[in-house]
Amino acid sequence: ARNSLVVSTVLTLMLCCSPPPYKGPKGEVLQLYHEVALAPAQCLWSSARDQPVQLRMVSSGPGSETPMTIMQMFQETVGSYGHLPALVAKQQGQWETLTYHEYYQQCRAAAKSFLKLGLERYHGVGILGFNSPEWLIADIGCIMAGGLAVGIYTTNSPEACQYVADHCEANIVVVEDHKQLVKILKVKDQLPHLKAIIQYKDELEQKLPNLYTWEEFLQLGQGLPDDILDQIISSQKANECCSLIYTSGTTGNPKGVMLSHDNVTWMANMVGVMTELKGEEVIVSYLPLSHVAAQVNDIWICMRYAGTVYFADADALKGSLVNTLREVRPTSFLGVPRVYEKIQEKMKAVEAKSSTVKKWVADWAKSIGLQASYNAMNGNPTVPWGYMVASNLVFKKVRQALGLDRCKACYTGAAPIAKETLEYFMSLGIPLYELYGMSESAGPHTMSWEGAFRIMSCGRELLGVHSKLDKPDVDGNGEICYWGRHVFMGYLNMPDKTEEVLDLEGWLHSGDVGKHDDDGFLYITGRIKELIITAGGENIPPVPIEDRVKEELPFVSNAMLVGDKRKFLSVLLTLKCVVDEAGDLTDLLAQETVDYFQQLGVVATCVSDIKDDKEPAVYEAICKGVARVNARATSNAQKIQKWTVLERDFSVVGGELGPTMKLKRPVVHKMYKEEIESCKWALTPPSL
Repeated sequence: ARNSLVVSTVLTLMLCCSPPPYKGPKGEVLQLYHEVALAPAQCLWSSARDQPVQLRMVSSGPGSETPMTIMQMFQETVGSYGHLPALVAKQQGQWETLTYHEYYQQCRAAAKSFLKLGLERYHGVGILGFNSPEWLIADIGCIMAGGLAVGIYTTNSPEACQYVADHCEANIVVVEDHKQLVKILKVKDQLPHLKAIIQYKDELEQKLPNLYTWEEFLQLGQGLPDDILDQIISSQKANECCSLIYTSGTTGNPKGVMLSHDNVTWMANMVGVMTELKGEEVIVSYLPLSHVAAQVNDIWICMRYAGTVYFADADALKGSLVNTLREVRPTSFLGVPRVYEKIQEKMKAVEAKSSTVKKWVADWAKSIGLQASYNAMNGNPTVPWGYMVASNLVFKKVRQALGLDRCKACYTGAAPIAKETLEYFMSLGIPLYELYGMSESAGPHTMSWEGAFRIMSCGRELLGVHSKLDKPDVDGNGEICYWGRHVFMGYLNMPDKTEEVLDLEGWLHSGDVGKHDDDGFLYITGRIKELIITAGGENIPPVPIEDRVKEELPFVSNAMLVGDKRKFLSVLLTLKCVVDEAGDLTDLLAQETVDYFQQLGVVATCVSDIKDDKEPAVYEAICKGVARVNARATSNAQKIQKWTVLERDFSVVGGELGPTMKLKRPVVHKMYKEEIESCKWALTPPSL
């Protein structure tokens, strides 16, 4: 143990204090470029909230841009475009607008009030609510005042909220309404740094000490001199932490991804350069702002390029999103795969009810559209015969019906997307451009755009960043590693976890496996990490949930969650069985399983006796056990919706387990594809 500590200490000192020359994917030396305006730093990473880091800058070209803080970026935009609309939200059915000048002034008012409430430097302000102007103003006001902005998912349980708020040492928590307020009130005694709570929507149901409405909050700092706030703003440096994104690993508690001002401002600028943003951009904000994708798109890119953000209704993902899109007619649109799948499902349902003639016209037009999209993707300028007719008859009408008639680009990210969905939208003349990145890269590392996309590829690297494929196999598949200005500072208070993903040369190891084609497009071919990413973009560590299932159901031998690219979680279950002398599993139930079932009034000795709903009492016991597991879930996305019992247990001989009894998930997916895809799932009764 002593030797391990010494080695760990030496590695830390090597990485932090004596960094080697940093090399690009071809071995070229990438010299760090030091800017005097930055805070002095000797390390590429940090796990301390108040410790600045070196920036991965180069001396010329992309990646050499002058660093700036978020406030510098904001002030530049306000100075040039202060009269333009910034935030637009509905109040009593009518759209109300804040210009960039008004937006900036409200952020300053919020910053002063945070200071008045006692916000300390580098302490968190947790924000728990659906997207709104107040969410953005609280986020930016916190950063202005020297705090760390921290989004908290609205689906989090009180315990999950407590962990995040405590870990970031939140002085203040901003909640949307009474429902979210109750979560914080339940755990406030476990938050030693908490000084105040602010509710930004609806009237307070009860008046409590240090609980404020949004209007009351904005009034608190009116007497604070501007000089005090200005001094804090001017003291901020681009290589210091300003924001925390909480993300889950495969096991353990969420990690606080520390993003610097430069991470945010450089990323916002470069995405605009890549996509040739010209201003007058209009977007709809509806994806969770606690996710890095929504923050970069809705807050930072729009701020950098003076875009206008319209806020959708809170039930956007339950069906109202399209109505908002029709009203707003955005110029770009970002959606997770599940959003596009829902649109696809609804459109197919409409098509199914159409007349024979309309179906024929739609099918003909889509075949033309798919061919045209593939031609454009492959750089072929040829337009298929009949394209203009198909466009007038079908494509334009579809775009208008979806509110995408002004939309220049539709992006998808945060989770893998099915080829079927990509081709469906291509057939309608709406190519979906894939993005790929992670919280630790402050958003996208690669992206696709018009004239530079390939189906099933997540695009090319941003200008100024580098990729390398670590330990590639014979087919060129290796772990995707990142290097550039977008790489995060480190995990808050977790130096060991930080060292696991950042190597000695400063490369960020993603845990994803991929390869490039001859044109430089990146394809994700696998996942080193076991993290499940649902169709809605929710990151779910499977092991803790699987362990809870086995804990609640002692007769279950193995449980494997299924949910990657899917709408919800399901679980494969195996029962404890007898192993014969040759090490092969038999159909006989283990004695402990037989005894447990007897307590349920079930006389069964074989797995085949239980299968196909032959023993309803066992199935009811499983339903109740799954319900107990779901009661402990930290969010709705982490609840199991369906399950099935397999005909035999997993084993080394059977191929489901490795030599060390580790579950081989990809193998199980292939072996039980039919069971996974079939409709023989047993639904968990909603009442349980």
